Amino acid sequence: MVYVLGGAQTDFARNWAREGTDMLGVFGEVLRDGLDQAQLDPAEIETGHVGNFAGELFCGQGQLGGFFGMVDPVFDGLPTARHEAACASGSVAILAAMAEIEAGRYDLACVVGIEQMRNTGGREAAGHLGAAAWVGREFEDADFVWPRAFSDLSEEYQNRHGLEYEHLMRIAQINFDNARVNPDAQTRDWQFTPESFSADDEANPVVEGRTRKMDCGQITDGAAVVFLASEERAADYAKKRGIALEDLPRISGWGHRTAPLSYDAKIRASAGGPYVFPQVRGAIQDARRRAGIEGVDQLDAVETHDCFTVTEYMAIDHLGITAPGESWKAIEDGSIEKGGRIPVNPSGGLIGLGHPVGATGVRMVHDAARQVSGKAGSCQVEGAGRVQTLNIGGSTTTTVSFIVDTGR
Repeated sequence: MVYVLGGAQTDFARNWAREGTDMLGVFGEVLRDGLDQAQLDPAEIETGHVGNFAGELFCGQGQLGGFFGMVDPVFDGLPTARHEAACASGSVAILAAMAEIEAGRYDLACVVGIEQMRNTGGREAAGHLGAAAWVGREFEDADFVWPRAFSDLSEEYQNRHGLEYEHLMRIAQINFDNARVNPDAQTRDWQFTPESFSADDEANPVVEGRTRKMDCGQITDGAAVVFLASEERAADYAKKRGIALEDLPRISGWGHRTAPLSYDAKIRASAGGPYVFPQVRGAIQDARRRAGIEGVDQLDAVETHDCFTVTEYMAIDHLGITAPGESWKAIEDGSIEKGGRIPVNPSGGLIGLGHPVGATGVRMVHDAARQVSGKAGSCQVEGAGRVQTLNIGGSTTTTVSFIVDTGR
């Protein structure tokens, strides 16, 4: 069992280049903030992990594990590693830290997810992000690779089950509404009109194919950190602070699946099956099995990957909130809303809160831990005791899911 002792995230509305700072500067900010929030001393950290997708492309900077020693001389000599799995980079970094703890190598790990993406123009940024697709083989006729890829997913749902655009726009509205009360959300002050959530070509222009502006998650500069501990270390941490071990959030289950890089290969493989992406369903089920739970009704909330509205639409049925192809039912009956049967993305998700690619998986676990601790503030789901995360890299090439709960 691996415990979450605390963490922090940056304000996703910030533009680091305009502030005159960079990845190293913000890495230090979020790490120091997280240590303060968790009441930990730098000397207590035994190992460090960094989730980052495209530091070399956006900033010309790799070797991000070396940032630790730049932040504090105490970290000089700390064993560190950087992990890349596109949008699931942060979750893969968490998996690596968990494995070290479970193997008995270390008792206290720091995991930082970080991405700077607003220091280039939109078209250049889209080109960098396209490195997570099958470069030179798929979507070569698209100006924007990922809006095109998930336009194809919308088309796939249309062909298999039928798809109404109004349901995708309701997903966007819910996430933007949730983000409005999140003090760290990129879009918290954005203003919309009813036409924004329609097929109006001026208020909601087409980006690629079936994907329009309001379908898209937000390019974001952002970082998040979590501190993970063994049961023994967590028990000591709790005892010194006069709290019960059972009150600390823990990662009780995890799932990790990797599918072929090619989007088309995934779609061909799932033809005739109940799920468009069976490996996504597999990762979800693996996490639940390891946590000792059977279904979605044992969850209180979900933080899921909504890089596009159709990604969340897919997640709804793959999570079992509805039967395959029936995600629209949970949208129409309010199940996924803040006060619904199974709130999805109370943080605002990637659409409302923002999507700093390498940080997203870490941010999801941080938010899940805050939810089950009753510390999510204005984003709190009343009575939340168990939250599942679902983090996807590329065209569901990498999928990672965690169950975060307490021992109560």
